[in-house]
Amino acid sequence: MIESVLHYLVPALLVVGTVVFMEWFAAWSHEHIMHGWGWGWHKSHHEPHDEALEKNDLYAVAFAFFAVFLFWLGATWFWPIWWIAVGISIYGVLYFFFHDGLVHQRWPFKYIPRKGYLKRVYQAHRLHHAVEGRDGCVSFGFVYAEPVERLVKKLHQNKRGFDQTALKDDDGRPEAH
Repeated sequence: MIESVLHYLVPALLVVGTVVFMEWFAAWSHEHIMHGWGWGWHKSHHEPHDEALEKNDLYAVAFAFFAVFLFWLGATWFWPIWWIAVGISIYGVLYFFFHDGLVHQRWPFKYIPRKGYLKRVYQAHRLHHAVEGRDGCVSFGFVYAEPVERLVKKLHQNKRGFDQTALKDDDGRPEAH
């Protein structure tokens, strides 16, 4: 009986734990790598462009190759690694949904959330892009977003200036917090 429970519990904990870890790792790497020594790829994401793809998408490709490697390693050597690869892949889907789809509208349709959690994620990432360049940005996560009021306060404190229209709808109407 206990073996049966562990058969399902251990993989579930590995997957959920990896997804949670990936949000922390993604926020850390976004702030310290992408806005640091990896700015060469990430800069394209902070500049206007008309192309479907940007150099920044190479980060997603690199993470995908890493996940595929872990799937192979888990299948051939140590089975828990396979479940970690599942967690990384699930996080990749969440990233695609929240960041590429919801925030940057890289879907064939447009949806702007008007309330709740999705609105907070949307606004937090818009505030991330409210600063020109790589320094002074806020909100580096993709699934978790600090409260908008706290992010606006941080932007005011960093004294670099920021785009005050970041919290306006695409049709120009101010969004309520």
